[in-house]
Amino acid sequence: MAASLLVNVGIIVAGTVAIWKGSDWLESASEQLAAYYGLPAVVQGAIIVAVGSSFPELATVVVAAIGGSMPLGVGAIVGSAIFNILVIPAVAGIVTDDDIDSNRTLVYKEAQFYMLSVSVLLITFALAVIYYPGEATLSGVVTRPLALIPLGLYGLYIFIQYQDTADHEGDPDAADGIDVRRQWLFLLAGLAVILVAVERLVHSVELIGLSYGVNEFLLGVTILAAATSLPDTLVSVRAARDNRGVTSLANVLGSNTFDLLVAIPVGVLIVSEWTVDFAMAVPMFGVLTAATILLFTALRTDLALSTAESYVLMVAYLVFVSWVVAETIGAIGGILPA
Repeated sequence: MAASLLVNVGIIVAGTVAIWKGSDWLESASEQLAAYYGLPAVVQGAIIVAVGSSFPELATVVVAAIGGSMPLGVGAIVGSAIFNILVIPAVAGIVTDDDIDSNRTLVYKEAQFYMLSVSVLLITFALAVIYYPGEATLSGVVTRPLALIPLGLYGLYIFIQYQDTADHEGDPDAADGIDVRRQWLFLLAGLAVILVAVERLVHSVELIGLSYGVNEFLLGVTILAAATSLPDTLVSVRAARDNRGVTSLANVLGSNTFDLLVAIPVGVLIVSEWTVDFAMAVPMFGVLTAATILLFTALRTDLALSTAESYVLMVAYLVFVSWVVAETIGAIGGILPA
């Protein structure tokens, strides 16, 4: 069993590296294409780069859903969302010398729309409990029609960003030297590498869970969340160090909006229905809301994220992980699945 564990850990490490490399191609191509088509910084970070860097999370849900392990995929999304909100801005703020600049558009549009995303997904789960109750108490079946609700909200998000893009005048010199066909090729290659790496990653994590009796949700919210969030971390840190604070922070909020409104519903569309434990969903989304409020407050003070605020975000994430692990091993009573 020890040898098998080492093999699976090796696959997880290799898969994480492959996800990082594929995401690097994907994000680099996305940035080049965004510049070529003259998109503003907020749209570039919130949609183009965010969707590119969120593809590992989407692939995780798709692979997990096809393999009959939807809780693993949902755990990865929830863990990744919390990781993105707390850890990525924290790391970006700690490794840069200056404060990370924000702006009112980021704070009052992106952050608040993300809060709306959390609320709508939670409402969708509540509708499942009310209209399609499951066998367990406070459980409900999320059907394909219900999954269309958050997808519809993401459509509204795209429309709002389109309106911003329509009023934006791009730099005519930004497209100089960009080979569009080459960038599209890199983008497609990145997608292919990520798909293969995620499939191996999910398979190895499932085997570890079965061998040692660790529940799928915990593995998703920790190991898979960290592995799939690595691209987001690298993108945001690189943007912050290049003094592109708005793009760095918009990528975080845009990635989470995509994960919640698109990745989870896509998984439901694949499996046709998924039973959600509302007693578990509410506290998890409560954590997401609290984390977002914490980041929102930090960004609003002087419209910048300071080093001290970055450390506060990091400590908050460590508290969350400690809580999840303590509940899972039974050290404290709670709502996480055994």
